[in-house]
Amino acid sequence: MDVFPVATSTLSANALGEFLKEKYNFKDCTCELFRTGINHTYFISADMERYVLRIYFYNWRSESEIMEEILLLNELKQVQINISHPIADQNGSYIQNIHAPEGMRHAVLFSFANGKKIRFMNEETCFAIGTLMAKIHKETQDKTIGRIHYNPETLLQQPYEYAKAHFSESLPEMQFVQKQGQIIGENFKKMDLIHLAKGVVHLDIWYDNMNVADANEITIFDFDFCGNGLLVFDVAYFCKQLFHIETDKDRYELKAQSFLKGYQSIRKLSDAEIKFIPDAATSIWIFYLGVQSQRFDWSNIFLTENYLKIYVGKMKSWMDYYSNKLS
Repeated sequence: MDVFPVATSTLSANALGEFLKEKYNFKDCTCELFRTGINHTYFISADMERYVLRIYFYNWRSESEIMEEILLLNELKQVQINISHPIADQNGSYIQNIHAPEGMRHAVLFSFANGKKIRFMNEETCFAIGTLMAKIHKETQDKTIGRIHYNPETLLQQPYEYAKAHFSESLPEMQFVQKQGQIIGENFKKMDLIHLAKGVVHLDIWYDNMNVADANEITIFDFDFCGNGLLVFDVAYFCKQLFHIETDKDRYELKAQSFLKGYQSIRKLSDAEIKFIPDAATSIWIFYLGVQSQRFDWSNIFLTENYLKIYVGKMKSWMDYYSNKLS
């Protein structure tokens, strides 16, 4: 064997800079690796502007799936919603194809989101995030795109099957995940879907996927998990992330309520949607356990029993909190 097979390569930042310089007709272009993950992210400086380059993992997203994300972002940009949007090259193409050692990989250049990440945000920032999320939902409500449909099968059943490949079903944590998936799946069937709005969702809106500039100007990015589902999924996921960040639950309540007020200043949540927030967040938590199990190749720290205990422990703390609150 002349060349050993590669599962995932890290592309040269210098070579990518030259590649983009040619594709986008930049006069000068520098590129630096920001981080590796499910996708690889590079920061680009070119002609006095900053950009972000996403290199998709081999066989992670199809070209058609990426194009659906691009079309969605362009629609949101047209109505002046603060999102990081794709940048077309000098020929009008958004997707670049790169022959990596493991095979063809896709790349997309995005605008740079001004500001910085804020983990411990104040109530005013939470209000602004809720407002922006609702603006996105007003544009995406009742629409569909050619991507995943988030439902009991994709959120609960498939993720458990992915996790089974790495964790024994005899583990208490796996038994808990399976049981909760069954319970939430039954709750899905009982829901009055008329009062639960559907549309295109981001499914990963939390502090790490947004930048905050002065005067609480929020820019949301990384729509890699966008798909079709209940709009309340985004609301619930943000609340759950905020819940884990804020150890003081009185402060959590203040910030969560501020976020919900901001959201409802643009789009009213039905009683059914608000009631479904605990289950909706848990279902997404199960979904991401499946993603980590499915995509263990970028970091195997997720495949330990200790990590599973911590992960499921967070799930239980969220569920116990709302169970006590609603009782």
